[in-house]
This record gives sequence, C-alpha cells and structure tokens, in this order.
Amino acid sequence: MFIPPSAWFTGFIPDLPTPFDASDGIDLKALAAQCERQIAAGVPAIVVCETAGEAPTLSPAEQELVIRAAVDVARGRVRVIAGAMSNATTSAVELARRAEAAGADAIMSVVPAYSKPMQEGMLAHFRTIAASTGLPVILHDIPSRTLRPLADETLLRLVESRQFVGLRDGSGDVTRPMRLARLLPAGFRLLSGDDATAFGHIAAGGDGAISEICNVAPDLCRTIFSQIRQGRLQTARYLSKRLVPLIACLSKESPAALKYALSTLGLMSPATRLPIVPLDDAAQAEVIRAFVAIADEELIDGIGA
Repeated sequence: MFIPPSAWFTGFIPDLPTPFDASDGIDLKALAAQCERQIAAGVPAIVVCETAGEAPTLSPAEQELVIRAAVDVARGRVRVIAGAMSNATTSAVELARRAEAAGADAIMSVVPAYSKPMQEGMLAHFRTIAASTGLPVILHDIPSRTLRPLADETLLRLVESRQFVGLRDGSGDVTRPMRLARLLPAGFRLLSGDDATAFGHIAAGGDGAISEICNVAPDLCRTIFSQIRQGRLQTARYLSKRLVPLIACLSKESPAALKYALSTLGLMSPATRLPIVPLDDAAQAEVIRAFVAIADEELIDGIGA
C-alpha cells in the first residue's frame, strides 16, 4: 500500500553509518542489527548511503547492496531513503536508478560538492535526477560541505514538481521553516540535517531531523520530538541539552566518532574507510565522557572505558 512521504518523512530519522568488517567489506549482519534497533525504537524511516554512511567511499555496487539489505530488513515496517549523491549528474542518475531497482522508497539528492554550481546548475542537476526515477526525491542542502547553498528561490522552483517531497536542511538556519512554511506546497517536509540546531529547527515549525545522534539514542530523540509537538518545550529543551556533549563529539569527527560510539554499545566495528580514520585515544575518551554526561542507564550500560 502506498503511503505518501508526508506521512513518514517526519520526526527523527537516523542517518545510518555503513559498518565494515575485518576485510573492509560491508558487514551486513551489523547493518541488519542497526536497522532492527531503529525499527524497534519506532522511527518512521532510515537513511542509508548518505553522509554518515561514507557514501563517497562506497562503489555503486556496494551502495546497491546496502540499500537491498536495508529494504530486506525493513520489510515495509519503515521507509528506506537511499542517498544518491555525486557531483557528477550522470553518476547521481545511475545511483538513483540503482536505488529504485533495490527497492528504496525515496532517494536523497545533495547539492553537488566541489563543483560549486550556480543556482541554475543545481536546478538542472536535481531535475535531471528526478526525471531518471519514479521515486520521491528529498533534497539535501549542506553548505558546510558543498560551499554553495541551495537558495530558497531555487527550492521554490523545484517544488513546482510534486516529486520533490522534502528538504534535509543542513544549513543550521533555524529560521528557514518559518520563512518557507507559507510558500511551500502542502505535504512538503522540512527536516533539519544538523543535530546541534535540530531542537530550534523543529520548535520553529520544522518537521523533524535527519540525525546522527538518533543512531545512538533513538528513544530519547523520539521523546524530544514528541515533547516539542505537544508544546512542552521546557522538557524538550532539557532533554536536548543532555545530548549536547555527545552531539559535539559526533559533529567534530563524523562519522568516525559515531562508529566508535556505536561500537561501545556493541553494535558495530569502529572501522572506517580512508580518508576517514578511526578516533585516537583522546577522542575516544571524549566520546565516553559524553556518554556519561547523558546519564541514561539504558544508554551507557555496557560501555567500555
């Protein structure tokens, strides 16, 4: 049964890291365990092969393998959003087609990095990708990595097509939901892509967050979102502050810090692929201190010092 993205592209959605095994291959068992943990926590969707997933280091075949594995585990219980990121439009089109063939429910398409296209170039890039697939397209704006932002005016031109269903906003601009709400079509979702400002983004009218911290604390993230939506901002702010030290660690060395954090919970290896390297001892100790700061027995139980 088709469920429109407006129904599930909301709340805290984890950007899953890609687990690697001792041979630098994809650890499908660990990936399945991550998916099941998030499903049990009640997330509406999961994101694979995107920022936290070290997508630039994965071959197209590996990305398709990860997407198929996530789809097989999800079995329709949650939606699978697949990254289709490349600064070459033809490569992004190939990834979008592979994602659709693998059973993804939507693709996430990021502003091209390094190339620094003008706004007209971004418009053509996204429209070309959308024309290559029947899947809904979620846009990803992250100026800290791409150097050029997706302008509001360009976004409004793109959403003239209903195939564009949402935006992962990594700009950190918490005023964007208020600025755009009355201009966007009904059902278009604005989600923060920045854990540090997710609370402000949602409180200002945003629809949720694509989140790294949700990998570590999905239940707490779900509670925070629920409290904001119920107007209990003081409680939501208090809970959000508990996550600040760990969010700072994760954002400083992403995704190595996220993988190390999950490894302390026994969920996956901390292995990364070059040019990302595992955390050094000092950074590992900082992550452990951040866990302790959360002071959540269910979270820190079993964490190694």
